[in-house]
Amino acid sequence: MINLDGLKASALSIRALSMDAIQDSNSGHPGLPMGCAEIGAVLFGEILKHNPLNSNWDNRDRFVLSAGHGSMLLYSLLHLSGYKLTLDDIKKFRQIGSKTPGHPEYGHTDGVETTTGPLGAGFSNAVGMAMAESMLGARFNTEKHKIVDHYTYALCGDGCLMEGISAEAASLAGNLELGKLIVIYDSNRITIEGDTDITFTEDVLKRFQAYGWQTLEGNGQDITEIYNLLQDAKNNRTQPTLIKLNTTIGFGSPNKSGSAGVHGSPLGDAEVKLTKENLGIDPAVKYFISPDATEYFNKKRTLWAAEENSWNNLFSKWAEENPELKKEWDNFKNGKQMLDNTEFPTYKIGDKVATRKASGSALNAIAKTFPNLIGGSADLAPSNNSLINNSDFYSALKRDGRNIHFGVREHAMGGIVNGLTLHGFTAFCATFLVFSDYMRPAMRLSSLMNIPSIYVLTHDSFYVGEDGPTHQPIEHYAALRIIPGIQVLRPGDAEETNMAWLMAVKADKRPSSILLTRQDLEVYKKDDVNWKENILKGAYVVKDEEAPEVIVVATGSEVNVALEAAKISGKKVKVISMISKELFLESGDEYRKKLLNPGVRVITAESGVTAGWQDIATDSNSLFGINSFGISGPGKDVAEKLGFTPKDLAGLF
Repeated sequence: MINLDGLKASALSIRALSMDAIQDSNSGHPGLPMGCAEIGAVLFGEILKHNPLNSNWDNRDRFVLSAGHGSMLLYSLLHLSGYKLTLDDIKKFRQIGSKTPGHPEYGHTDGVETTTGPLGAGFSNAVGMAMAESMLGARFNTEKHKIVDHYTYALCGDGCLMEGISAEAASLAGNLELGKLIVIYDSNRITIEGDTDITFTEDVLKRFQAYGWQTLEGNGQDITEIYNLLQDAKNNRTQPTLIKLNTTIGFGSPNKSGSAGVHGSPLGDAEVKLTKENLGIDPAVKYFISPDATEYFNKKRTLWAAEENSWNNLFSKWAEENPELKKEWDNFKNGKQMLDNTEFPTYKIGDKVATRKASGSALNAIAKTFPNLIGGSADLAPSNNSLINNSDFYSALKRDGRNIHFGVREHAMGGIVNGLTLHGFTAFCATFLVFSDYMRPAMRLSSLMNIPSIYVLTHDSFYVGEDGPTHQPIEHYAALRIIPGIQVLRPGDAEETNMAWLMAVKADKRPSSILLTRQDLEVYKKDDVNWKENILKGAYVVKDEEAPEVIVVATGSEVNVALEAAKISGKKVKVISMISKELFLESGDEYRKKLLNPGVRVITAESGVTAGWQDIATDSNSLFGINSFGISGPGKDVAEKLGFTPKDLAGLF
């Protein structure tokens, strides 16, 4: 039996904490926490398998607040249930340095599973987490011991379900029959601009039924009904479930509940007073927490700790009876040292290989050594060369597959990969570079969270030719590099492509984008005998000169262009391959001066916009790039038309 009194007291406390924290900060969204207080109380009190004393317990249920603007709901619940979030933290809501920022941030606040705020992003993360749970279960569970057995829950709102990313992710989740994914839809029928009827009149449940989901509906303020619906959802292991819970936004506010005015603005001192009176709280008491709620969660913490302890015993028995699986588990959790044993493909100077092809070979070399690596493409695997050989595609029937069919869903793909990464996998996804525009919000969030998601982006320049300007990335190198923290890797030949993959997979605290060519590139001689070490600093010397007349810093396919330009110029040209501008700028002044001889003119060469290269090039006349869209035609002809040939580059020397 559920403790109705304890849950009601918890919901009351959530409303009190939320309205006071938001009022004191004079900023925030009280509507959702007040409307979803019962939902949160039931989830954290009766449904979630978790232990606040160990927020990283492997077999915990995951909860994602996709509607991240309602962060005070989550913060209130984390505090009440016993995570490392104090009442003083609650009182510092939205203040600099606090553990309660405006939207939940992964790695910043104990118990927060992912950074949310951009609507729908959390929905896609939850799909990735549910996929990860099923993958791990297929790998490690035995008939006798199910050490991976947990659910993924998400709370979303009308705005989340208007965003296209949720539609993409929901469609894939239904196809994959993710029965342990449960999404609660807070249907309060209000947006910032007013009633949802102004733009959002579809039957959401029918839409999700068409995706292959189980759909349920009930009263979001009825504790017993919420609990029963969640139990019904848990019992369906073959379909993800969407539970539409009808709520009143800002529940308890006499004058603002049910209106747009309570969505994203504090109630105001007068309305806070009236709301507390309406809810039976002494208006003179700030940050009220019911003693019944405190007692309820104190008892729960003992039960939660016991549940984790029971799992630890189960895990120990599993490990004892399955030593090889235990070894695989340890490698999954802490296996990056195995990467040093990777046998990468070898190449000879003069070999001509497209870096997308070399990438496929490097990917498979790492996959043999590192079983943690999984991923897939947005319906472009044959073109991206993003297939892990000798492995199945993950599906409802093949949960142990390492390859993933994402379909033509770039935005959701990026969000799902972030969910997989957050759950412990080293996950990658692939598409054409020009379509990174669709995925950019998810890429930004991976960088904000400091997680090592990997984005494989092929067809990286106008050399794709006949497909024309719609498929020719021009501004995309710069667009990715200006995302703080992301590691943009553009290898110049097949050997560098091996290193790009190693750099991406070894990254622990930052995502990586690997930019790759469709056209063949010649493997070049490297004058730096320690190039495999120095490339980790972002750049190294390919062609050295003792007293160079000019230095060319090139990326990707333009290293070959620079080498040819140096040959036809007749001048002493030092050529630098800069696989990562970000890493080079982080390498320090000493290394920078070693590569870029002081007093020698530096020209930068890249087949995209010149924006961002001013801090490397000597002056504006030393920027070799393309500041217009491409054109349709064979790649070599396009290069001639755009004035981007070795001869054109040599003309700048």
